[in-house]
Amino acid sequence: MGILDGRVAIVTGAGRGLGREFALCMAREGARVVVNDVGVTLDGQGTGEDPAAAVCKEIESLGSEGVANHDSVSDFDAARNIVQSAVDAFGTVDILVNNAGIVRDKTLLKMDEADFDAVIAVHLKGTFNCTRHAAEVMKHRGYGRVINITSSAGLRGNFGQTNYGAAKAGIMGMTFVWSMELGRYDITVNAVAPAGATRMTAGLYERSGKTPPPEDDPALNAPLVAFLASEQAADVNGQILGRTEYAYTLFQHPKQIAWMGNEGGWTPELVAQRFESGLGQHLQQVGMVMPKAMQK
Repeated sequence: MGILDGRVAIVTGAGRGLGREFALCMAREGARVVVNDVGVTLDGQGTGEDPAAAVCKEIESLGSEGVANHDSVSDFDAARNIVQSAVDAFGTVDILVNNAGIVRDKTLLKMDEADFDAVIAVHLKGTFNCTRHAAEVMKHRGYGRVINITSSAGLRGNFGQTNYGAAKAGIMGMTFVWSMELGRYDITVNAVAPAGATRMTAGLYERSGKTPPPEDDPALNAPLVAFLASEQAADVNGQILGRTEYAYTLFQHPKQIAWMGNEGGWTPELVAQRFESGLGQHLQQVGMVMPKAMQK
């Protein structure tokens, strides 16, 4: 018996990396899984590969059922087809993991409009598209679990990732909103900022010349996602969780941490006089904390 027995899950971008681990873990826990993957390169270019079908075979070897889907999350109508494929195959949708993504890393002054739009379309709009359609089914059933995959690149910033960071920060914002809107239908919405050595991080290790350590195994993220997808996580809603090595973490929601006030208002000169003592001493560092294997 698994914690997801009888449930139906959709995992987008599940043909490789993190998504594959999410799909396999859920299958081990008893879920039937729609494995969505368009089979593209890391930057979104088409290939002749079919990783979704390969993962479905792995799911079947685990004694569960998997259905491959090749629609693009970035298209609103195609995302409806992803959800409909679950309904057609298994009768419903209980769980949605919004994992699909691409990267086109460049600094701001080298990034063109196409690079920005492509990443936003898959990560941010794709998360909206799939959730918009899946939530209809979940609302009708009075039950649902949505797990959005965000990133420290959006929560803290990362050099050369304007498009990716913007999308992942936007996913955090949507998670907060949807947790409030959908919670009344017993649909929880949480986000996870995973860590692990995948195609998206391969370049970092190549540049450092180091090998990913065991604690960077992407499979280590999957148990947390499976838990959030279960009935046992009914009281977890609107949260941003993550992983650091062998630990699961909880992010603090953005909030005000310091104040400076002046009765009657301010002038620019007065702000300048008071800023350091009022707010300046609380300024925060930006940027991701890199895995130890990448640190010099």
